[in-house]
Amino acid sequence: MKKAIIIGATSGLGREVATRLVEKGWKVGITGRRTEALETFRNEYGADKVCISTVDVTRDDSVAALDALLEQTGEPDLFFYASGVGYQNHELDLDKELRTVQTNCVGMVRMVDHFINYVRSHNYYFPKHKAHVAVISSVAGVVVLGTAPAYSATKRMQSHYLSTLTQLSRMEHIPVCFTDIRPGFIATDILDSDKHYPMLMTKEKAADHIMKALSRKKRVYTFDWRYRVGCFFWSFIPRCIWERITWIKN
Repeated sequence: MKKAIIIGATSGLGREVATRLVEKGWKVGITGRRTEALETFRNEYGADKVCISTVDVTRDDSVAALDALLEQTGEPDLFFYASGVGYQNHELDLDKELRTVQTNCVGMVRMVDHFINYVRSHNYYFPKHKAHVAVISSVAGVVVLGTAPAYSATKRMQSHYLSTLTQLSRMEHIPVCFTDIRPGFIATDILDSDKHYPMLMTKEKAADHIMKALSRKKRVYTFDWRYRVGCFFWSFIPRCIWERITWIKN
């Protein structure tokens, strides 16, 4: 039985992927801040398939909670960081900006680095059986969105951090591979349902893409094809021109 740890599985893409994995026969350890939602998921699929741990990645004690979950689940083949927040923040509300940085950056570093050190100390992993670490970043990390300053910046940080970890793991011969998952607009709670978003995708369709990326262990996976094309052409727009574009509101 393959095993996975999913950080941020009480809703959205984390929950969708957890559901897909359990239904494929995986044993899954899930985390989130809402204990009731975690318990509901475990009750639905059974304690033999689902382990839970209430975790707030912005807190220092989240590492101990992760260790407790790893003890329940056993050495996971997949470590999936799906926790994330983001806001359109024209007013630069400081609380929103800092909350985004704490979850998307500090929380990710805390959880992912701790797991990599866990891999170092367990003989379950070796060069031909690497741990797979996947993180949901965003196409917003490829090109900045002025309406969401912290969100865009933290998503770029996540992508760059995974690049550095990929290089470090090769330097130190750590049996880990990485996947940077870059979706566009997904119909989850993170978006304002009253606004129109281009190329909006359902979370079910997005989960299909994520499962494909995970199964193929793609290093970077942008979906769908329209965003892949867009990211290619966006990369040719000079920064001085992009920063003068003011008609983009989402």
